[in-house]
Amino acid sequence: MEDLSSLNDSVSTDNNIFKFSSFKKKFYYFLVFLITLFVFIYFLFFSIPSNFPINYVLNIKENSSLRYTSKYLQEINIIRSRVVFETIVIILGGEKYITSGDYFFENKLSVFKVARRIVKGERHIAPVKVTIPEGFNISDISKLFVSKLPNFNKEKFLLEAGPQEGYLFPDTYFFLTTDNEEDVLLLMSNNFKKRIVTFQSSIATSGKSEKEIIVMASLIEEESKGDVDRKIISGILWKRISIGMPLQVDAEPNTYKVKGLPLNPISNPGIKAIEAAIYPESSNYLYYLHDKNGNIHYARTFEEHKLNKQRYLK
Repeated sequence: MEDLSSLNDSVSTDNNIFKFSSFKKKFYYFLVFLITLFVFIYFLFFSIPSNFPINYVLNIKENSSLRYTSKYLQEINIIRSRVVFETIVIILGGEKYITSGDYFFENKLSVFKVARRIVKGERHIAPVKVTIPEGFNISDISKLFVSKLPNFNKEKFLLEAGPQEGYLFPDTYFFLTTDNEEDVLLLMSNNFKKRIVTFQSSIATSGKSEKEIIVMASLIEEESKGDVDRKIISGILWKRISIGMPLQVDAEPNTYKVKGLPLNPISNPGIKAIEAAIYPESSNYLYYLHDKNGNIHYARTFEEHKLNKQRYLK
């Protein structure tokens, strides 16, 4: 009996070992299946596309829907799966609000990071800083922007900006790298409109039109050397007009032949030149000149002016 019992125990042990070994194999195969499935799903839906565009500027238009955006991103190989992208966006709370604008992708990103950036509006585009000095004309401005914005079309700018000479406010601006000549014109002209509002009542009481003020300001911007002489020069030029004398401004040769203001501004004046045109300083002078060091010398008569020329310009 003992031998039979021992035999049964041995058979039972072997069966347990076999069952455990079978379980291990099944578990192993199941684990391999899970890993394979995970890798497959990750590669199919979550992995970064191999042809992800590096150093790429993506533009998402205003009021773009989530479905439109995901389709666009898939087409340009930024994401693999629209479903995964849309799901992540919804989880992050951006289903009804995709942040429009330009996005710069300097490196390859996972679908999660792409979704998060677009929901939060993380564009990663450093704005281009451009400073327009007072007195720059549209030709000067176009030359400056050609070197700053790749999409800036100089010929189109000059064509469209011609009628706006004098009304493009000189200031420091910040642009996106994708901005073009239309964006420049819009921003600068809107800035002028905002700035001129504070002077409208003063212009109205000056007895002169806004255009006359801006034309005069553009001349003052070219003729003056700074705060010390703007308003006095303004007074002299307005006086010349009032007595029927040609303006004789070097910056606009035609003023030596034709009396009165030029038909249009010759440059884009800043705030101080506009203020000087509105608030001229009265004086007994009718002539002025700047010496080689930039110092101004006034004269009451033409004879005095000729003497100043001999003293300071020879």
